[in-house]
Amino acid sequence: MNRVIKRFNILVLLSMILISCQEEEPTLDTILVPTNLVVSAIVEGDQSGNISVTPSADNALNFHVIFTPGADPVVINAGQTASFRFTRSGQYSAPITLVAFGKGGVSSSVTEIIDLDVRLFLDDATKQLIAGDGTKRWVWDSTEAGHFGVGPLTNNFPEFFSAGPNALNPCVYDDVLVFSYDDQDNYTYQLEPGADNLSFINWTDVNRFFPDATPQQFVDECRDITSQADFTSPFVVLDNADGSRVLDVGSSFLSYWAVIPGQYEIIELSANRLAVRGTSEPFNGDGPLYWYSVFIPEDMVSEEDSVFNTLVWSDEFDVDGAPNTANWGYDLGAGGWGNNELQTYTDNAENVIVEGGFLKITAKDDGAGGYTSTRLLSQNLQDFTYGRVEIRAKLPEAQGTWPALWMLGSNFETVGWPTCGEIDIMEQTGWDKTKSSAAIHFPGNSAGNAPTSEIENTTSTTEFNNYILEWTETQIIVSVNEEVFFTQENNDTKPFNGDFFFIMNIAMGGTLGGTVDPLFTESTMEVDYIRMYQ
Repeated sequence: MNRVIKRFNILVLLSMILISCQEEEPTLDTILVPTNLVVSAIVEGDQSGNISVTPSADNALNFHVIFTPGADPVVINAGQTASFRFTRSGQYSAPITLVAFGKGGVSSSVTEIIDLDVRLFLDDATKQLIAGDGTKRWVWDSTEAGHFGVGPLTNNFPEFFSAGPNALNPCVYDDVLVFSYDDQDNYTYQLEPGADNLSFINWTDVNRFFPDATPQQFVDECRDITSQADFTSPFVVLDNADGSRVLDVGSSFLSYWAVIPGQYEIIELSANRLAVRGTSEPFNGDGPLYWYSVFIPEDMVSEEDSVFNTLVWSDEFDVDGAPNTANWGYDLGAGGWGNNELQTYTDNAENVIVEGGFLKITAKDDGAGGYTSTRLLSQNLQDFTYGRVEIRAKLPEAQGTWPALWMLGSNFETVGWPTCGEIDIMEQTGWDKTKSSAAIHFPGNSAGNAPTSEIENTTSTTEFNNYILEWTETQIIVSVNEEVFFTQENNDTKPFNGDFFFIMNIAMGGTLGGTVDPLFTESTMEVDYIRMYQ
């Protein structure tokens, strides 16, 4: 009995202690929803499109003012003014939404319709420079180094990357920027996308349009976004108080999509050059960054540059797995076609595969004192006479590898070599990976007697480079990234006036491979695409 009473007393004592240690319940401030919202808007009477809003509301701590639907709000505190400029000419109405925030994050909003009478004028000189006599067409200055670049906001130049001639995906170079106006001073910008309506999209923003996509880091993509982005918009050139000028294309963009919100700082505007810089707001990556672009009038592109401008065939290597059998077959077996080569060609996935948007041909040590590799041929599948060939590739780096991107006459099996003719668009020795070469072979001028030339190509194994053939009935011209280094006459006495097919391979050792690195295990040539224009 005493034990029970003692236990009860202890429990009572503990309860009293716990009760005495509890803090008093806090009292909550009264949360008041903002009321009596007023949008006090002043529209300038000079048709400039300038508008200022000084909002007010009871119980409001700050405001979000949204001038255009879907745009980011202008955030201000009570008593402050938000300013904006409408850049579409004409008489129209625009909704302005005011969101007032009170204590605890509670909010209320109101939308008012504002009547506008906007008539933006470009001075005659600016209008002539950007839009010519009424409709001026601009294209990328693709043959010049530095026509595209990116850098940090801390510098005024593209520190991170500056493109060499034609270094970007060709889908972006097909775009045309059209600036036009009418006699009512309505200024219209239109972006005309190129083949298949493809636009070049920064990899960080692919998921904005395609949520299920899996973009590869730092690999920009060509995609059709014509149903999701604005390709036509009003434009205006704005003069800032500090003397800088801004090209405003509204909700549209200047060819390359890098999440630049419609405004581009003008670096240079002349009759023959439009250089701009935009600030990106990435959707899925680092930023912001400065993006630099340079355009020239379309009629400045020489006829020589546009002789072959119709894409008649390509392989973009965008379907993972084995190479497309509609385009490629295999040359199988040991020894290549002579030249003391050491490899055995296979069609095994370990030697050839399409993966992540690239064709990958890999030469490997077979573990038994030999080597395996792959030689792809478009023979009897894709054959062409004359045209512009573009192959974007990154070459194998190992000593002893002999990569080649080349063509043979389609009558090879009936007349043999060198009667059929051979065009080497790119070859590289196994001992010097800082150069690449081009050559043609034909009767009397073959093997060691073939016309050939080489070019410095220091990034051949670390970066993708464009290997280009311009082939007409009068000339054979080879360049790397548009830098011509090999030119030969063509005429009816030579075998370069009929169909040819493509070959891509890595040989090991031999005449141009030389001594293989004794520690060699494997090395890969990657091809981004091959394209044929006629």
